[in-house]
Amino acid sequence: MAASKEPLRIAQALAGAYQGGAENFFTRLARGLEQTGAITQKAFIRGHDHRLQALRSGGVSAEGFRFGGPLHQLDRFRFRRALHAFRPDIVLTWMSRATNLTPRGDYTLVSRLGHYYNLKYYRHCDYWVGISRGICDYLVRGGVPADRVFHIPNFADEGEVKALPRDSFDTPPDRPLLLAAGRLHVNKGFDTLLQALAEVPDAILWLAGGGPEERSLKALSRQLGLSERVRFLGWREDVTALMRTADIFVCPSRYEGLGSVIMETWAHGCPVIATDSQGPGELIESGETGIITPVDQPRLLADAINGLIRNEAARRQFSEAGLSRYSKEFSREVIIRQYLELFSTLKLRP
Repeated sequence: MAASKEPLRIAQALAGAYQGGAENFFTRLARGLEQTGAITQKAFIRGHDHRLQALRSGGVSAEGFRFGGPLHQLDRFRFRRALHAFRPDIVLTWMSRATNLTPRGDYTLVSRLGHYYNLKYYRHCDYWVGISRGICDYLVRGGVPADRVFHIPNFADEGEVKALPRDSFDTPPDRPLLLAAGRLHVNKGFDTLLQALAEVPDAILWLAGGGPEERSLKALSRQLGLSERVRFLGWREDVTALMRTADIFVCPSRYEGLGSVIMETWAHGCPVIATDSQGPGELIESGETGIITPVDQPRLLADAINGLIRNEAARRQFSEAGLSRYSKEFSREVIIRQYLELFSTLKLRP
């Protein structure tokens, strides 16, 4: 009897932050791939205990490293030695640091780009995955061979959640409830959202996230007279439950590689308004699966929010259409299958 074919050995490397959207999706993807039983997998990440535990609880073999800078040569050596010892067929790297620290070897090196990063950290790779068509185009324009670029989006956290009580966080339950979430960074445009909120009477905003702009955003909220109507929630692990609770999700970004949060709103039935940044502008069919407004235009954003607050039928339509599109194009089942097909395809290439 012929011996059974050994599963592909897949290493994934991420030198990510303690918290973040890419880091959360890394965990979801690694666990999802593990559950198929189709590959042998190991994750190489920064030594954050909560992420190591989340991976291991899903059956993923995971090891933590510092992924230090140029002065930390011993750290780099330990990572590369462990990677070599795993004997991967394919290495999938995430973001610039892990990609830059992963050398070419006797494996196929694939990098996944979730944003418009400086390509100097990626040129030594064999293949590239862009999570949006815009990022794929950016790679090709930057000199990457088009036949070595693949488009695979993210999938949302599909875990079942219950809505929070409407009066959570000292929120009047009879007021329109808006939600925004993400790193409090200038790229996310939350200052534009606060300016728009000043023209949306009575609405309450839950803003979930942390980051360098927190102090300035709180100051702007006070300056605009919004302190009574804005709840700064900090970093939350239950954003999908918040989506189940809110009337409208608002994504006011100036720059957004894909806008994975858009898929989460679709998966959890929350109508969405977004600015026309790269990812959301690519994803949302305005008037069909949500509403798109121009970047950095608070008056137009306020008009869209006010109109959708008054139109319950439109909110219901966007929720249904968004869920339908998510199920067909972006679900966990669809995206996991695309990654497995990619790995099989690359194994057969020279």
